Amino acid sequence: MLNFKKDGIFTRRAGEEGLPEEPEVQGGILAVWGSPGSGKTITSVKLAKYLADQKHNTALVLCDMTAPMLPCICPSSEMDSEHSLGSILAATHISKSLIKYNMVTLKRNSFLTILGMKKGENEYTYPPYTETQAKELLSELRGIAPFVVVDCGSYIANDILSAVSLMEADSVLRLANADLKSVSYLSSQLPLLRDSKWDADKQYKVASDLKPHQAGEQILQALGSAAFTLPHSQELEEQYLAGNLLADLSLKDSRPFKKEIEKICKEVFGV
Repeated sequence: MLNFKKDGIFTRRAGEEGLPEEPEVQGGILAVWGSPGSGKTITSVKLAKYLADQKHNTALVLCDMTAPMLPCICPSSEMDSEHSLGSILAATHISKSLIKYNMVTLKRNSFLTILGMKKGENEYTYPPYTETQAKELLSELRGIAPFVVVDCGSYIANDILSAVSLMEADSVLRLANADLKSVSYLSSQLPLLRDSKWDADKQYKVASDLKPHQAGEQILQALGSAAFTLPHSQELEEQYLAGNLLADLSLKDSRPFKKEIEKICKEVFGV
């Protein structure tokens, strides 16, 4: 299985074999996590779409089993296939072929595949799975797609896949709104992740869905320093409400959001 992490076999140094220096494409697994309503799914989808639009094979994993997010991303008519993440996690052993069979493919973007629960399903639709199966899923995904974006659920105490993704990911985006409720939520959940595998150095704090009146001192007081700031976009909100997050963002008010998505991909994935 190829390793797409930093310092992997695809890193090319300047001057080797007379080749010019090229940006390092890191790849790997990015977990997106944060407080409820912080825009985890929106951010995950737009990151995955940006990577796929750049012709990078990308897998998007939607962990939420309480409120399946697959129907919120695009109309079913745009999907070439419709399978369920639950079918994968229900297996005793998870293989590449099983994952590939259950990946949702899209008619308009062959570089993006999605794993998620289908409309009407919930955590009791399939047998319970274990930490071992969650780790197998992520490990096999590394060999299927060089870029993996995991949309984690907020409530990780009983969400094995989200918790394992946070531990196993190469990088983590930690989203929070600029309000005390988000800060309080994260401070209550972070102790659950106090483990040797929970590496604080791989986390990026993100101020999400930031509205104009929330700038400046309020952000610093609520969140502290943030590596990225995702501003509010009315167009983006309308796409989410319409279940059409794979559509392009074309209006002027979305430009700052798009630029920040590009910055995140460059920092995290090297693209």
